[in-house]
Amino acid sequence: MKAAVIGAGSWGTAIARLLADNGAEVSLWARRQELADRIKNTRENSEYLPGVRIPEEILVTCDLEKALYGAEYVVMAVPSQSMRDIARAAGRYIKSQSIIISAAKGIEVGTLLRMSQVIKEELPAGLEVDIAVISGPSHAEEVARRLPTAVVAAAEKKDVAEKVQDFFMNSYFRVYTNLDIVGVEMGGALKNIIAICAGIAEGLGFGDNTRAALITRGIIEITRLGVKMGGQPSTFFGLSGVGDVIVTCNSMFSRNKRAGIDIGRGKAVKEVVTSTNMVIEGIHTTKAAYDLARKHGVEMPITEKAYEVLYEGRNPMDAVKELMSRRGKHEMEEVISNDWI
Repeated sequence: MKAAVIGAGSWGTAIARLLADNGAEVSLWARRQELADRIKNTRENSEYLPGVRIPEEILVTCDLEKALYGAEYVVMAVPSQSMRDIARAAGRYIKSQSIIISAAKGIEVGTLLRMSQVIKEELPAGLEVDIAVISGPSHAEEVARRLPTAVVAAAEKKDVAEKVQDFFMNSYFRVYTNLDIVGVEMGGALKNIIAICAGIAEGLGFGDNTRAALITRGIIEITRLGVKMGGQPSTFFGLSGVGDVIVTCNSMFSRNKRAGIDIGRGKAVKEVVTSTNMVIEGIHTTKAAYDLARKHGVEMPITEKAYEVLYEGRNPMDAVKELMSRRGKHEMEEVISNDWI
């Protein structure tokens, strides 16, 4: 089997190595010629995944046509806000009957579409392909070290999800299937908002109690909006929901959490964004989720305060005080009102 991994960031690089471990013929596409040349020459992606050797058999290129030639599986591992442009450019080289797998966790600002929807919109008319999603608690740094990891492969068709499962799964990377592609994508995207908030709380000097509260109530918010968008409640209590929230809110591998810590310590959002060469997906997702919540009339107090801090310059401590002083509620009030059970 031949796979093309589009995007040579940390996650795309880790996926390419994983699929090579599984015996696939793998090509890895980098957007910049300079990055592709450096990876080819050193067999290391020192910019995004330092210290991890890239096997010689992985073809590294910045030529989309070359990367996609004959690929039966196409993994889109690019930033969410770049997905549309890259999917449009790649579409002309993707062959029919292939499976396109989104490995990006985000919602497009403006259109408020999930990544699988963006990809579908940009594919050429008449191209017959299936679209799937892979998501879950999976830091690239740990997958690249072959540490045990479990994720979810989601698709609208059972056989497509199972093909992705078989293609990715090995002794250190366990894959479950799910037919709730909406829920899997929403959970994977929205958890980054909670991770930023957990980081802000840590930067403000708060402790474990605060983080536990954010994780728990954050999952409620994620589920509330995810169900409104058509996801299944149970999905948000699986790997792409609770699992991803836990790992992202607790690990320093999370660029969203690290960004939140800096913001909590007083750094300006613009300064945090420009201080790294990696995309902080949660910042864009906060804007998209805030707009979705308003559009659909969904109550998301944590997301609302995150938006105020990130986009309106709100003081994080003031945002926390407002969250804590909201009117008292029954813990399961939202569950009953939204017919989750």
